[in-house]
This record gives sequence, C-alpha cells and structure tokens, in this order.
Amino acid sequence: MAREMIEEEDNSWQAAANCLGVDPDLFFPERGASTKEAKAVCQGCEVRADCLEYALANGEKFGIWGGLSERERRRIRRQRAIARAAESARTATA
Repeated sequence: MAREMIEEEDNSWQAAANCLGVDPDLFFPERGASTKEAKAVCQGCEVRADCLEYALANGEKFGIWGGLSERERRRIRRQRAIARAAESARTATA
C-alpha cells in the first residue's frame, strides 16, 4: 500500500510577525473600509515576504497578508501565471 507523504509547511516565521498580538479584525476590514492601518503594521515587518508567499500559496482570498489586499495579491498571481506560461512555451519550443 502506497503511503502518501504530506509536506508540512514551516510557519515558524509567524512568531516574528509585526502583527503578532494585534487584533485580527484589523486585517479583515469590512468591504469598503480602509486598509491603511493594517498595511502600516506590515510595513517594515521582517517576515512580510514570508507572509505574502504563504497567502499566495494557500489562496487566501480575504484580508491583508504581507501588506497586500486580495486585489493586489490577485494581480501577482496573474503575473506569475503569465510568466509560467511564457516559460513553458519557451521550453516547449526549445
């Protein structure tokens, strides 16, 4: 019987996050509410890139992650998908 290996994520970066101990509601504002305060917490955070990559990898659809809103993260995902498609096309024709 084959045993499926599930890779566990290393989320130890969360312990160094600026948002640790901050009210989570700040990062999930109501529709149309300002995201400035949440993004300000993210500014200068040493694990901001880790947070953003976590959100992108896990398809987080709501909230501020790595200093970016879902709309901003969606743009990054789209750009990465275009880059992957272009790379695949290059390697397929090589």
